[in-house]
Amino acid sequence: MAKYTQLAADIVKNVGGKSNVISLAHCITRLRFKLKDEKKANTDVLKAMDDVVTVVQSGGQYQVVIGPKVGEVYDEILASQGIKAGGGDDAAEDDAPKKPLDVFIDTVSGIFTPVLGVLAASGMIKGLTALLAAFNIIEQGGGTYQVMSVIGDAFFYFLPVFLGLSAARKFKMSEFAAMAIGASLVYPSLSTIMQGEALYTVLSGSTFESPVHLEFLGIPVLLMTYASSVIPIILAVFVGSKVEKFYAGVVPQLLRNFGVPFCTLLTMIPLTLLVVGPIATWLGKAIGAIATGLFDVSPILAGVFIGGIWQIAVVGGVHWGLIPIMIQNIVTYGADPVVITMFGTTFAQIGVVLAIILRTKDQKLKGIAIPAFLSGIFGVTEPAIYGVTLPRKKFFIISCIGGAIGGALVAMLGVKLFIFGGLGVFQYPCFIDPATNDLSGMYNGMIVSAVAFAVGFGLSFPLYKDEAPAPAAAAAAAAPTPAPAPSAQPAAPVVEEKKIEREILKSPLTGNIVALADVPDEVFSSGLLGKGIAVEPTVGKVIAPADAEVTTLFPTGHAIGLLTDKGAEMLIHVGMDTVKMEGRGFKTHVAQGDHVKQGQTLIEFDIDMIKKEGYPVITPVLVTNHDKYKDIVTTDGKTVNGGDNLITVVV
Repeated sequence: MAKYTQLAADIVKNVGGKSNVISLAHCITRLRFKLKDEKKANTDVLKAMDDVVTVVQSGGQYQVVIGPKVGEVYDEILASQGIKAGGGDDAAEDDAPKKPLDVFIDTVSGIFTPVLGVLAASGMIKGLTALLAAFNIIEQGGGTYQVMSVIGDAFFYFLPVFLGLSAARKFKMSEFAAMAIGASLVYPSLSTIMQGEALYTVLSGSTFESPVHLEFLGIPVLLMTYASSVIPIILAVFVGSKVEKFYAGVVPQLLRNFGVPFCTLLTMIPLTLLVVGPIATWLGKAIGAIATGLFDVSPILAGVFIGGIWQIAVVGGVHWGLIPIMIQNIVTYGADPVVITMFGTTFAQIGVVLAIILRTKDQKLKGIAIPAFLSGIFGVTEPAIYGVTLPRKKFFIISCIGGAIGGALVAMLGVKLFIFGGLGVFQYPCFIDPATNDLSGMYNGMIVSAVAFAVGFGLSFPLYKDEAPAPAAAAAAAAPTPAPAPSAQPAAPVVEEKKIEREILKSPLTGNIVALADVPDEVFSSGLLGKGIAVEPTVGKVIAPADAEVTTLFPTGHAIGLLTDKGAEMLIHVGMDTVKMEGRGFKTHVAQGDHVKQGQTLIEFDIDMIKKEGYPVITPVLVTNHDKYKDIVTTDGKTVNGGDNLITVVV
C-alpha cells in the first residue's frame, strides 16, 4: 500500500482535507466521499492526477473514480490519513437540504458498498456450484456440493445480519444491537414455527392475507421469511436508531452501558416482528410487483430502456437505486428478469473499446484503452467509460445502443438472474436455474453478450478514426516519444527538436491582465497547475494561442488543454468554479483531438451569464509543463487583445 501514500495524501488534500470529510466508502472502482462542502474540493486538480480516472458529483456523493485498485487506495487513506472507515474528523451531517433522490441513492450505496465484495464473491461461488453440478463434475446433493452450497449460501442466508451492521453505520446506531435485530429475523426457531399449523389467518381475502402461527402478548405475529431479505432490516435499523437515541437520553448514565441495549432490543425486536418486518416485506413485494408488472407490459421496450440508460446511470452513480429491486426480485420470485436487462451493456462497452484499440495509432489512448478493455471483460466498465468512450461522445452513444439491443435480447430470450453474484463473464453461471440445473439461461446470456459486443464493435470499427494529424513536421514535434522499434529511428531527436527554440504564445483572450498570484483560487494562484498569467476577459471568446492539438476539452466547455506544435502544454480555464454551470453559457467550436491554427476560435462564452450566476470570469492561461523550460516570461502590459504576445517560453 505504501506506493499509494502520496496519492492518498493528494486526494484527501484536494477533497478539502480531513476536516471536510463526513464519510468515506468505496465500491468496485470509486472512492465515495460525503463532504461537508463540495466547493472546497479541487475537482480539476483531482481529474488531472495520473491515478484518478475522473470525478463524479452525484447522489449527494463526491465520487473519485480510481479503477480496480480502489481498494488499495482506500486502505491507504484509512491507514495514512487518519480517516476512519465511515467518517472523518467530524461525522456530523451538514444541515443543507438534500433532494430525496440524493438521500435515497446515498443511503442505498452507503449500506451496500461495504458488503458488495463478499456479496459478489458469494454469488460467484453459488454460480460455480450450479455450473459444476450441471456438468456432473460434482454430484448434486453430495458432500462437495453441500460444502460448496454452505460457502455460497451462508452470506445470503444471514444477509440481514450483515446489512444490519452496514445500516447501523449509516444510521448511526449501535452496530451490535443492529446485528442482533438482524439475527432475530433469521432465528432458526421462527422458521420451524412457520412450518407448523397456523392458529388462524388475518387480512383474509386481501393481498396481505397472512397465517398467524404465534402471538406476542396476545398480538398476532405475522411471520415472514427474512433469510436473504433486504428491506426489512434496513427499515428496522432506521427505526431502531431513533429508538436507541431516545433511550440514550432517558436511561441514567450509570446504567447506560447495558440499559440502552436492553431497552432497545426489548422494544425493537418485537416491533420488527410485529410491524416493521411485515410492512417492509409487503413494501418489497409491491416494489417488485410494480417493476415486474411494467416489464410484463412490454418486456422488449423495458429491456431497451434499462439496457440503454444503464451506463448513463453508472456515470451518475444512480444505478444503485435499482440494486435492491434486483435482490428483492430474486428473494421474492426466485429470479430477476427486469434489472438484469442491463447485462449486455458491459459487452457493448468493451466492443467499442476493442474497435478503438485496433483502429487508433495514438499510443497514449491505447495505453488507457487496453487495461480498460481487460477490466471491462470482468464487468468493471468505469475505466472504459471515463477514459475512452465518454470523452468521444459518439462512441459512448454507440455503447448505449449496444446495451439497448442487448436489453431487448435479454427480454426476448427470457434470461433471468437467479443468483446475485459476479459481473461480466463471471455472471454467466448466475443465469443457471439452481432448481433444475437448466443451462439454457447461461447459453442465452452468452448470446446476449456476443450480440451486444458485436453491435458495439461493428458500429465503432468503421466509424472510428484518429483526428486529422498536424502537418508532418508539427506532428513529429507534438507526438509523444515512442518506444524504439527495430526498424524505427531513435526517438530522442524528436524530444530535442521540441526544445531547440523559444516559443511565443499569443493571448487567447481580449481583456485586462491579472497576475496569477491574484487569481481568487489557490490552486491556480499557487502555481500548482502551472505557470502563466490570467486575463479578465472583456470579449467572450477563446482563440488558439499557437498551432496546437486539443488534448483536453471539458464537456462543460469551461476549460481546454492544448499541446502546441513546439511542445508547450497549456491549460486555459474560463472563470472560477464555472464547471458548476454545466455548460450553460459556453459554446465549443473544436473537439478533443483536433489540430487548430493560431487565432482559430476554440470556445465562446457569455460573460454576463457567468457573472450573473455569481462566478468570477477571470481566466488563467497556464503552461503546465513549465518544469521542462528555463523560464516562463509573461507580458508586463495592463491590457491585451486576442493574438497579442502573452507568454514567452524560454528553453
